[in-house]
Amino acid sequence: MDELKWAKLTEVYGRMEAELIESYLEANGIDVELFQEAVGHQIYPTTIDGLGRVQVFVIKENLAEARKMIERFNKTDIEEST
Repeated sequence: MDELKWAKLTEVYGRMEAELIESYLEANGIDVELFQEAVGHQIYPTTIDGLGRVQVFVIKENLAEARKMIERFNKTDIEEST
């Protein structure tokens, strides 16, 4: 990953949530890269000492737009669960 091209958008705990965010952003035309330090992909997520942490990166030029989209994504998620 070219560090000059990408900026960290957010960090989540769990591959499933990261992939939901990735799908949402990519469906709206924003390229996404996920970075996760792990022993390997597992059926059951591991969150010990940050192993389940996934960083979500977007191209720097899309960072502001992606942040707005994440706010809407989180707001919609909260509204649907209440």
